[in-house]
Amino acid sequence: MRLSEILRLVWLNLSQNKFKVILTSIGIVVGSATIMMVLAIGTGGREEVAEQFKNLNAGAIDITYEGGASSQTFGASFSTGEGNVSFFAPAGAGDGDFGGSGGPGGFGGRGFEGGAAMGELFGSGDGRINQENITLTSEDCEDLSVFVPGISDATISYSTNVSVEGGAMDSEAYYTIAGVEDNYAQISNLEMAIGDFLTEENNESKEKLCVLGATAAKEIFGSAYEAYDGVIYIDDRPYTVSGVLTEMGTVASGINPDTTIFIPYETGIKYITGDQISPTITVIAEDVNQVNEVIANVETVLADIYPDAQFTISDAGSKMEAASASNDTLTLLLISMAVIVFVVGGIGIMNVLFVSVKERTNEIGILKALGCSRKDILLEFLLEASCISLIGAVLGVMFALGITPVVETFSVRVSLSVSGAVLSLLFGVLTGSIFGFYPAYKASRLIPVVALNQE
Repeated sequence: MRLSEILRLVWLNLSQNKFKVILTSIGIVVGSATIMMVLAIGTGGREEVAEQFKNLNAGAIDITYEGGASSQTFGASFSTGEGNVSFFAPAGAGDGDFGGSGGPGGFGGRGFEGGAAMGELFGSGDGRINQENITLTSEDCEDLSVFVPGISDATISYSTNVSVEGGAMDSEAYYTIAGVEDNYAQISNLEMAIGDFLTEENNESKEKLCVLGATAAKEIFGSAYEAYDGVIYIDDRPYTVSGVLTEMGTVASGINPDTTIFIPYETGIKYITGDQISPTITVIAEDVNQVNEVIANVETVLADIYPDAQFTISDAGSKMEAASASNDTLTLLLISMAVIVFVVGGIGIMNVLFVSVKERTNEIGILKALGCSRKDILLEFLLEASCISLIGAVLGVMFALGITPVVETFSVRVSLSVSGAVLSLLFGVLTGSIFGFYPAYKASRLIPVVALNQE
């Protein structure tokens, strides 16, 4: 039998049983749509991870201390004969005030003199001091740059929420204010839309200048152009806008640059936060393959500066790997679901074809009596299965396109592609062909005389 004749028989059988074809292909519809959405969500997830971390240097390492933020006071505890006594003194009580090392029963440690006298006052004890609060400083940042090998750059920053007025706003609003040094933009790969970023001179002079994130500029002034060289009031003090960033859509050192207002590091300490800050030091490893070694050296240097302190150290590579791993896990879960749906749909096609073979036994007997070979019968039923699954796959792709806007309303990034649609169609056809083969094979093996006599 010629292929055109076989295709005509397939068309006649499918067109005469449209409702059965649609019901049979439902499993393939769902499976095909699932495959397309899995690929789209997986691709969207990878794009989102890449976008979130695009302004992070792969060798960036963030160092924070979570134990406290104040450097205005420090605590000292010591033992007396009757128990423990805690003492707090103002910051800046340096040499000649209380400092030095005490003898038995006295204060020991940097910043105290006359420990023996204090020991006489409070009794005997072990003389140990425990710093209650540690604040990382620019000096610590410089020490890490000098003493840790393999670091190309380092900066320190902090953030706080402060009321902001000015521009086109009718009332004050709270924004994230980040105190940064001049090299923060380079380290975080920030780009200027207009104007200039903060300079070292701005920081040293504690100038009241600021750089606005793209979103902050739009909210406060309406546009980056209107914001440039404008004036805003941060904590009731006027700041001149020296520049506006391009839209980044990412996070660097825990700061979203789009919604943040950047000011010189020392300016923020002087006019806004005082010493009540919890800064983050960011260092850049020269070689991304040596990040772990740099982290180990950073820990060693910090242990020398702050012997009993515990710091949180994280690198951009680990963050990206963790985010990618989560995305890959979700994608794998969705693929597993799609495979299950395809198997169920394939079993449905197999069952329908078995019933079809049973119903069309006489037809098969007539075709064989007319000279059709086993190959012709096998090909006819196999093409029917493939066409059913193809119809289901096409409907599945259309269904995926239709539900994409609904999925995106749940803040899920969906990145549809032509390759995803083609792969979805191929999976659908392959499923129908695999599960339809055995019923087609059974039909081709029927004996003509038996088939003709079948009631």
